[in-house]
Amino acid sequence: MKYTALTILTLSAAILVGCNEEKAAINANTEATKDAIDDQKAAVDVAAENATKQTDIDAIVFKANIEADKVAAQAQLDADKIKADADATAERARVDAEKQ
Repeated sequence: MKYTALTILTLSAAILVGCNEEKAAINANTEATKDAIDDQKAAVDVAAENATKQTDIDAIVFKANIEADKVAAQAQLDADKIKADADATAERARVDAEKQ
């Protein structure tokens, strides 16, 4: 009878230790999963921040291109205006020359 009680006590202790080890493994697995998720969240934050910065840079470049196109168009219109004035002056000179 002494040995039976001791055997039951030993088996109970082994079961409890086994359960504690399983619980510890479950807890460790849960923590590892949470850490991996936190790492993924951090990576998403970094990617979003980089995308936002790139979008800001792209907007600056786009605005600069629009401004450059505007300046080029205005310069072309100014040149056309000067050419029109020169053509008119030449035409007036031609008319004056014909009258003489």
